[in-house]
Parts: sequence; C-alpha cells; structure tokens
Amino acid sequence: MQKKPVPKTKLFFAFQRLTMDKQPMYYGGYLHLDKILDAQYPASFENGHEPAHDEMLFIIIHQAYELWFKQILFELDYAKTIFSQEKINDNSEDLNLVRHRLHRVISILQLLNQQVHILDTMTPLDFLEFRNLLTPSSGFQSKQFRLIEAELGLELENRHQKEYYKRTNEGGFTKEDYQAITETENKKNLLQLVNNWLERMPFFEKDYWSGYKPVTPAVTTDHSFWNDYRYIYQSGLTEREQTKIHDFDYVFFEKIPVGYTSEQLAALRGSFSPAALRAALFIMLYRDFPVFQTSYQLLDALIEIDHLMSNWRHSHLNMVRRMIGMRVGTGNTSGSGYLEGALNKHFVYRDLSGLTTYLIERKKLPKLPGELINNLGFNPL
Repeated sequence: MQKKPVPKTKLFFAFQRLTMDKQPMYYGGYLHLDKILDAQYPASFENGHEPAHDEMLFIIIHQAYELWFKQILFELDYAKTIFSQEKINDNSEDLNLVRHRLHRVISILQLLNQQVHILDTMTPLDFLEFRNLLTPSSGFQSKQFRLIEAELGLELENRHQKEYYKRTNEGGFTKEDYQAITETENKKNLLQLVNNWLERMPFFEKDYWSGYKPVTPAVTTDHSFWNDYRYIYQSGLTEREQTKIHDFDYVFFEKIPVGYTSEQLAALRGSFSPAALRAALFIMLYRDFPVFQTSYQLLDALIEIDHLMSNWRHSHLNMVRRMIGMRVGTGNTSGSGYLEGALNKHFVYRDLSGLTTYLIERKKLPKLPGELINNLGFNPL
C-alpha cells in the first residue's frame, strides 16, 4: 500500500527558502572584517589637517588592546560564574577550567606588554603631530580596562586619587559608561568570591586532626597545627626578623601588635580575611600533594595576573614619560604623575603574593594526620 505524502506546511517552505538563500560561510563575513578594517579614522586625515602617518598605528594599537580586553572580561566572567557557586566540586572540571582560562588571561597580558614596544616605534615628534587633536580623550576613558580592574577586585576606595574616577565631565566617562562601571563595582568581584571559597576550605575541622601529634606544648592559637607552625616559623627568623612574628599574628589571627599604626596594619593585610589567608598559605605549603595542585595554580595565576597588570602600568608610564615628559595628559590628568601613583597603589592580590613572607622550609612542614589526608581525597593510608 502506497504511503500518503506528508503535507508541507508554510513553516517548511519558509525554512526551505531561508536555507536556499543563505550564503556559504566566508572568512571575511564570519569575522565582520568590513566593520573592523573600516573602523580607523585618523583625526589628522580630516580636511584642514596635515595627515600624521603614525596616527594609524596609534589607533590600531589601542583598538587591538580593546579587543583583548574584551576577551579578558569574557574569561573573568567565566571564573566569577564558577566561584559564585555555593559549593565547588574540586573533583569536577570547573576549577581546572578556571585555572586554564586564567592562564589564558596571563598569556594575553604578556602579549599586551609586548605590544607597548610596537607603540615605542613612534617617536615623540611623531606623536606631537596629532596629540592635540585627541584632547580631551585619554586612555583613562577605557571602560573595559576599568571593568577588568573592578572584576579582579580593585575597589574604588583603594584607587589612587579615587575622586578622579567619579567624573562624568570633560575628560571623564560618559554617563552610560560610568553607570556600567558603577554597576560592576557594586557586584561581587573575583577577589571576594575567591576569599569566600578559601574560607569554606575544610582543612582545619577538628575531626580531621584527632590523630595529630603536636610538636610544641605552646598554645598561641585555637588550632594545634597553627600552634606548631607559628613555633617553627618563629624559630626560623633571624635576629633582625623577630618582629615578623607580630606580623604573622595580625595577618592570620588579627591580633593587633602593640605600637603598630593603622598605616602599618593596612600594609600587612588588605582585602582577604585571616581565615582565607590561612587556607591560602596551607595550599601553598602542601601544594606538592596532587589534590592541592589546581587550587595552588589558581592562586598563583591571580598573583601573576596582578604582576602583569603592574608591568603593563609600568610600561605605560615609561611610554608616557618618553612621549610627553611631564606635560599634562590629553584627558587633563597629571600625566606620568598620575600613572606612577596608580602603579604603586593598584595591586589587587598583594595579600596572596605576600604569603611568601610566612613560608618555612619544606623539610620542617608539620606532617598531616591520616584523617585529613583521607578526607581530602588523597590515596588512603
């Protein structure tokens, strides 16, 4: 018996026409190169001005920066999504993917630092040919760079000349960009999310330490491991380093040393909590255990990103000094003076990088109890 043909609906014919009309994928079309390659409009090339050859380089360099900034934000958004979870499964792919993508951010920042050298092929006289045409715009108005800093954890209160960032007048941000930046700054940043993740680490739950044998009877903290670690750390300090034990007590247990000023305390610890820093130090100390490798590489990646951001600011400072000396910036900043202040103050993960101050020799590390090792997912004893 012959089957009846399936009736063809209007939707079927509409889809068929769409499929027939669709052009095959083409390189230039996929990348929208018509838009990208037609997005360079040197101001000096406009009527009434003498074309400045190096303005094309200046534009392309900064457009390339912004494209890479977009990718960095894309990777940071993924990391924030993972760390926003109330519980992160260390045995899943999540943390490994975050580690991988933070290392991608590192590679991008390394490239951006190299890109400054291309801009250095432009001489100060070349720049002066079109510099005044840029006023009052400036690199300060890069919304994406500001978003990167904010997402990493640089808060407004900790910025150099923080009042300067609140401007929407000439030389500042547009109201739309300022609103977008403010919204991002009001959300949880990556530093806060990593801090919360570290605080949740179960390393020091008492059930895991019932079989631990202390090496010192001293009771200076509420945990036997830290009593031992503090004792070993203090024993390894030189005569000139003896005050570091007071720093240790403040950083990890918030015991305020006698005679320390608020400025000294702020220099010792910034945005991370003592509990988070204890967990981070523990991960650094025992990173040779496979279970800690991904977590350690995550923390190390954040430190490296912070260093590369600092290197970029330093390269930018040197470039500005070379181009305009001590002149005022095009956005009416103090030029190199402002950049130098930002370079010295805009470290985000200095708490983590400062943990090396409190390391001890590997051979002196307290031996972890079997209960902890088993529960952390190591090979059972």
